[in-house]
Amino acid sequence: MKLLKIAVLLLVLAGPVASAQNYKLQKASQPSSLVTPESGDDVFIPISKYLAAGNAEALSAWFADNLEIAVLTKESDASRAQARQIVKTFFDNYTPRSFNITHTAGRANMKYALGTLKAGGETFNVTIFLSCKDDRYKIQQLKIERL
Repeated sequence: MKLLKIAVLLLVLAGPVASAQNYKLQKASQPSSLVTPESGDDVFIPISKYLAAGNAEALSAWFADNLEIAVLTKESDASRAQARQIVKTFFDNYTPRSFNITHTAGRANMKYALGTLKAGGETFNVTIFLSCKDDRYKIQQLKIERL
């Protein structure tokens, strides 16, 4: 009888734990681009990962339809596809080794980050400005310049 009470108690306690774990798994499996202003997730985590890996394709999923992009001395307003190609060319010429966020700031529907990218034996300052549109953060401005 005592064993039955312990088993029932474990089942009662395991229910909320299992539900919380399922919620975490569901949340973790959502695409990163679904990070919204209401969520507590840090939008710069996946962006940092893609910069460190030199993954222009995945990074471009975060680009707005049109954005300001400045890589080294070339500045332009570009479409998502143009910006992806500019970043891909940069990554081809300067293979990324690491990326670290050094500062973040934000307010209602806007976020800003400064970081350091080590690539191709050089160090670059990276500035990322995001805004929230249609409940999704998108990169509005990306700047990569030599340190």
